[in-house]
Amino acid sequence: MFALCDANSMYASCEKVFDPSIRNKPVVVLTNNDGCICAACGIAKRMGVGKKFVPYFQVKKELEAAGVVIRSSNYELYADLSQRMMDTCARFAPDINVYSIDECFLNYGKEATAPQEGWDNLASTIRKTVWREVRLPICVGIGPTPTLAKVANHASKNVSGFTGVAVLDNENTRKHVLKQLAVTDVWGIGMRLGAKLNALGIHTAWELANRDPSQIRKAFSIIVENTVRELNGEVRHCWETVRVAKKEIYSTRSFGNRVTDYDELRAALAGHAETVSVKLRKQKCVTGSMTLFATNSPHDNGGYVRRSFFHRFTVPTNDTRNILNVIDSAMSQLFQPGVYYYKCGVGLMDLHEQGLFQYDLFNASNDNPRLMACMDNINSRYGRSTVQMAAKGFEQRFSMKRAFLSPQYTTQWPDIPKIKC
Repeated sequence: MFALCDANSMYASCEKVFDPSIRNKPVVVLTNNDGCICAACGIAKRMGVGKKFVPYFQVKKELEAAGVVIRSSNYELYADLSQRMMDTCARFAPDINVYSIDECFLNYGKEATAPQEGWDNLASTIRKTVWREVRLPICVGIGPTPTLAKVANHASKNVSGFTGVAVLDNENTRKHVLKQLAVTDVWGIGMRLGAKLNALGIHTAWELANRDPSQIRKAFSIIVENTVRELNGEVRHCWETVRVAKKEIYSTRSFGNRVTDYDELRAALAGHAETVSVKLRKQKCVTGSMTLFATNSPHDNGGYVRRSFFHRFTVPTNDTRNILNVIDSAMSQLFQPGVYYYKCGVGLMDLHEQGLFQYDLFNASNDNPRLMACMDNINSRYGRSTVQMAAKGFEQRFSMKRAFLSPQYTTQWPDIPKIKC
C-alpha cells in the first residue's frame, strides 16, 4: 500500500502558519518579481479570485476590492515548512519518497496488511499530526499502487463523501472513485493525451482501467500501459527511498529592475554562482563544467540578445571561489553595452560524487573543504548570506522584486516571532 500526503494550497497555507490574522481571509501568492498569481488559498478560490498564472496587474483592483491578502513568494519559508511536513509524515511509514515541495509518497510495501487501527484511521492520524505540529492542512490518499494513491488523494478533496482522507482498499470504493474521475485528472495523462483518449471514447479513469493494457501500449506507450495496470492494482512504479542526486544544478532569475551596468551583472552572476555552489556541496558532489548566460527580453526594442559562456574545469571542484573565478573570464562575452538585461543564470554540469572522482595526476585540486564547510555551517546557523563572497556585492538594486514579502520566520534570526507573556 502507498499513501500520498499532499498539502492544500501549499504556498498560501504556509503564509497563514505564523500569521493568525489572515487565517480566515482570502490569500494569494505571486510569482517571481510579483508578476503573476501562482497560488490561492481555498477561501480565495471559493470567491472566484486568484486564478493561477493571471498577471497581477490585470486583477490588482479586483483583488483589492475583494479584500484579498497579497503575498510575494517566500521560498525560504516554504522550503523549511515543507521539510517539517516531510519529516512528520516520514514517522508513519518505513519508506518515504518526496515527490515535490508539497507532496510525498509513503511506502508500506506491496504486501502490506492493514494496521491495527485501520487505513482510514492511520490516514486521519497523519493528517491531524501534520496540522498539530506544522500547522499545514493536508489531504491523505491511500491505495495499493502509487497511481491509485494519487486517485485517492484527488477523491479526498473532490469526491462527495470524503473529507480530507480517502482509502481505496476494496473493489467497490475503487470503482466508485474511478467512475467519477476524469481521465485528464489521472496522474501522467494530462490534457493533450486526454484529448486522444477522449477520441477513443475514454472519458473517465474507470473506462481507461478497463481497456486492454497491451492495446493501450500499441496505441500510446508503455507509460500509459503502466498507468492502466496501476489503476487495476498492479504496482509498476519503482520508488527509491532516497532522493536521486541531480545531474545538473541551475540558478536563474529575472531581475527586479533591468540591469545595464557591468558590475551589477557581474554581482548578479556571482550570487547565482554562490547559490549553485552551496547546493553542489549539499549534494556532496563536484562539478566538471559550468555555463553562464545573460539575456534581455524578447519583447525589447532593438532585438533579442542572449549571450552564453561555457567553461570546463581542469580539476572538478565544489569550492565557491573556483566557480566565481570563471565569471571574470565570462563577462567579456556576456556583457554588451546598451542592452537592458532581464535575466541571467549559472548552471553546473558534469557532476560527480565527491570522493569517488579520480583526479588528474598532474593537476592538484585547490579546493578548501574546511573553509567551505565553515561558511556553510555559519550560514546554516545564522541565516543565508551571513558570510558571503565579496563579489556578490551588498547593495543589489537588481534583486528580485518582492513587495509583499512576509518575514522568514524559521530561517532568519531577526524574523523569529516574538511572544509576549
